[in-house]
Amino acid sequence: MKQRNTTKWFFKWLLLAATFLGCVSLAYAQPDLPPRSLTVIATQSIHFGTLCVGATGGTTTVSWDGSRSSTGDVVLLAIAPTAQPAIFEVTLCQGRNVIITFSPTTTLTNGTGGSLTLNIGPTEQGGNNASFTTNNDCNFITPLRVGGTLVIPGSAPSGTYSGSFDITFNQE
Repeated sequence: MKQRNTTKWFFKWLLLAATFLGCVSLAYAQPDLPPRSLTVIATQSIHFGTLCVGATGGTTTVSWDGSRSSTGDVVLLAIAPTAQPAIFEVTLCQGRNVIITFSPTTTLTNGTGGSLTLNIGPTEQGGNNASFTTNNDCNFITPLRVGGTLVIPGSAPSGTYSGSFDITFNQE
């Protein structure tokens, strides 16, 4: 009889150990999920280059691809600094969607009372509330280029104008 109880006890422990080991291996069966955090870094400011404005004023536009044009009495000069779009570097894993929102206008000032209106956009992904998909690789950066149009009145004082604009990036 004692022989039977020892064998029975051995099989209970063996079954319990096998069940425990099965649970442990299941707990480590799936890899860690990639991070879901959205990282955005502004790497380049928008710049309209050097220009001259006549008595009636006009506009100058820098497209998201860096091309530049003007209307009215605005003459674009081909001297440094050159025109460039704003660039943001977006990092988000697994091809997720990002929605960008921004105020359509902001004001630039020259520090001596002069001000200009900057109309933001479009971006290379579209206008305000545009949605785009990031690249699938978590280590790959998705650039977002942003253009704009500068409204320049003929009475604007000359000088260097600066300011800022906010873009919100939300992941879906």
